[in-house]
Amino acid sequence: MTEALTQSPAEPATEHDPAPPARPRRAPAALRQVLRRAWAALGRARALPPWTPLAAGVLAGGLLGAGYGLAATPRYTATSYVVAVADDESDPASALGFAQAYGRVATQLAVLGDAQVWAGVPVATLEESVRAATSPDAPMVSVTATSARPDQAADMADAVARALTRHAEASADDTHVELRQFARATEPTEASSASAGVTGLVGASAGGLLGGLALLVRPRRPAREGDRAATAVPGPAPAADVRGRP
Repeated sequence: MTEALTQSPAEPATEHDPAPPARPRRAPAALRQVLRRAWAALGRARALPPWTPLAAGVLAGGLLGAGYGLAATPRYTATSYVVAVADDESDPASALGFAQAYGRVATQLAVLGDAQVWAGVPVATLEESVRAATSPDAPMVSVTATSARPDQAADMADAVARALTRHAEASADDTHVELRQFARATEPTEASSASAGVTGLVGASAGGLLGGLALLVRPRRPAREGDRAATAVPGPAPAADVRGRP
């Protein structure tokens, strides 16, 4: 051979070989354990009896209601009474009508503004905590106050009753009717708010109602083959074919 055989040097690869596909990472051991427990709990939930939502609602409602009753601040209620009395120049029956009128103005700002001085609380507190009521057959006005402190409830009721009698005295010459203190408010010894037992019963009733509604709206599970076979009612035996007999 006269011509020299020349070999071109190997060119370096310019493109990288494709990387092998990444293997999916496995979940951490703690996460896998949580998933197993959740799956097991779901399986047990499917095997629970059908009345489980009702029992769970009663239990949860009772616990929530009792917890609310224990956490809520107790409230105390005290009541003071005033009576309308007609003078000699007026008809005694008119006292009943004026008692109804004074019962409507007992919680007005003009009366509560004077009562705040004796009660030692702002007018806004009196507006929220004091209520007045009248009797349809007796010329009497009851002033009821509610507070977290029993002594303060009695003070607010007496203060509003006192302010109301002062306003009645200012117009007694025209109405010929005056208001007199009939019974002062006394400090309550027991709270008027619901106890933990009562709120627990109310919560259990509400939870049971919700649980019953859940039983009504939940989809029914399909019956299993074994249940179908056990509940199947056997039909009448087929009649014997005697046509081919001699």
